[in-house]
Amino acid sequence: MSTIIDELSWRGLIAQSTDLDALREVTAAGQVTLYCGFDPTAPSLHLGNLVQILTVRRFQQHGHRPLALVGGATGLIGDPKETGERTLNSREVVEGWVGRIRAQLDRFYEFEGPNAAVAVNNLDWTEGMGVLEFLRDVGKHFSVNRMLDREAVAARLAKDGISYTEFSYQLLQSYDFVELYRRYGCTLQTGGSDQWGNITAGVDLIRRMEGGHAHALTTPLMVKADGTKFGKTESGTVWLDPELTSPYAFFQFWMNSDDRDVPTLLRTFSFRSREEIDALIVSLEERPQAREAQRALASELTALVHGEGERDAAEDAGRALFGRGELGDLPAATLDAALREAPHVEVAAAEVSDGLLPAYEDLFARTGLAPSKSGARRTIAEGGAYANNVRVEDPTAQPAVGDLHHGEWLVLRRGKKAFAGVRLAP
Repeated sequence: MSTIIDELSWRGLIAQSTDLDALREVTAAGQVTLYCGFDPTAPSLHLGNLVQILTVRRFQQHGHRPLALVGGATGLIGDPKETGERTLNSREVVEGWVGRIRAQLDRFYEFEGPNAAVAVNNLDWTEGMGVLEFLRDVGKHFSVNRMLDREAVAARLAKDGISYTEFSYQLLQSYDFVELYRRYGCTLQTGGSDQWGNITAGVDLIRRMEGGHAHALTTPLMVKADGTKFGKTESGTVWLDPELTSPYAFFQFWMNSDDRDVPTLLRTFSFRSREEIDALIVSLEERPQAREAQRALASELTALVHGEGERDAAEDAGRALFGRGELGDLPAATLDAALREAPHVEVAAAEVSDGLLPAYEDLFARTGLAPSKSGARRTIAEGGAYANNVRVEDPTAQPAVGDLHHGEWLVLRRGKKAFAGVRLAP
């Protein structure tokens, strides 16, 4: 790609820009310092944040310098949501989340070399600033009328109103841009299109306070083909922290992507070349059942976020659970995470007699792999029932405690595509 703007354009990653031609010119002429901020309003970043992280990573790969900003100050306030006022977290909680998010960003940016990323925290320049100084030097440059026009603010005013605390968020984010302009020569801020008002307010504040010129660039907000929010599943948000979303669940999120969404997901998240992405899209159109494109996404993104070892373990788990690998070779944590994502039931210790669990016909019905005990018996008679990837022949047979993987899990499967777990309660 001749410039980063060319790459972002073909990937469909540009929603708005203050002046795209000017930005293309300045990014082609030399190194630009840019930033995208991440507020610690949760203990982890999530898939929506990953769009912004990887956009900034693309800039760095083109030779530009990113500032990895975690909002230790703005995280204490919270960007207004349309749905209602945020719960304010304590300083101790926010400080802990700052450290966790800062560590997550380390995976994605290079912090050495000629365009090394710089980690910054907006609490450093906000905490020591007095309220009178802030109102006189920053607040006087903002029109309340314009701030009221912001979509989230207008929506809140139409309902239960908005606190001055959250209403002032735009001033804080705008001032971040000014400080980064002063300290690092930062002239570009990126973010999601819902941040357009905040970002352009910062561009304007640089002009008013410093007489300088800066740029704004936003990416489109992602919505799935079925109309639901990207990065959400039935079980909730897909987090980047493996303690909140296991690497197996993360891998399966991409594997289960709707065919209609995959071309956009490839262009947004993959670092493959345009030719490679086009070839995967062709395979999706010609052989959708192979899910080659989904597997490529799952493999690349799981390795990027969690490392190649966790990617390999997630792939091994997927194969083993569907009868194409050895369940016994899976680490306990990987098997546990995978089965907790699937339908599963617990067997109480009181149900175990002489080292034997309840009969297979009961377990298949309880896990939902069969509609009833009689349905389980039919499945078993037809040869479509498996326990630990071994065909079940007798519906009244009882698995032994010794059959449990890692002393805890029995894996049941119906046919080639449906599996469930049975866990012995401690």
